[in-house]
Amino acid sequence: MKYLIVGLGNPGDEYRNSRHNIGYKVLDSLAEKSGIVFSDKRYAYVAELKVRGKILVLIKPTTYMNLSGNAVNYYLKKEKVPLEKMMIIVDDLALPLGAIRIKTKGGSGGHNGLQHIEDILGCNDYIRMRIGIGDEFNQGQQVDYVLGEWTKEEMEKLSAKVVIAADAVLSFPHIGIERTMNLFNNK
Repeated sequence: MKYLIVGLGNPGDEYRNSRHNIGYKVLDSLAEKSGIVFSDKRYAYVAELKVRGKILVLIKPTTYMNLSGNAVNYYLKKEKVPLEKMMIIVDDLALPLGAIRIKTKGGSGGHNGLQHIEDILGCNDYIRMRIGIGDEFNQGQQVDYVLGEWTKEEMEKLSAKVVIAADAVLSFPHIGIERTMNLFNNK
């Protein structure tokens, strides 16, 4: 049984430590913990993780955030993963730093990556894990904030949350989304 786990972000060194790349950061943590390595493939960096009889196809789209739907659609079809077995990991300005919220469906909330995924898939019925990046920016500075790098203090607080988010990813295929939400939301 296959699952598709998508960590949203932007490729390139200039974005490596940006707030927008929290999805990449969670998958990198999972890969490091599991001893797997990502390969540069079509539309994404891809790794495969086998855990207790389940296969997790991990992708970090290289299409840039605003075109994430192209990578998601391609790998859903290529790997023959049903929509209910996919999880998108994304940053969220509306949540406090490090807060984790897993939902089974919902709107894009103004997030361009989620909006493109909805546009390409034609629905919003997919699991998403939103991770709060806070909203400590002045009016008109949202783009600079989202694409800006984490402060040392933010990274210290966020490190433990990234590990918790990676644990939630591993929980999803084994105990289901409802129990995973009960365990990890508001952590």
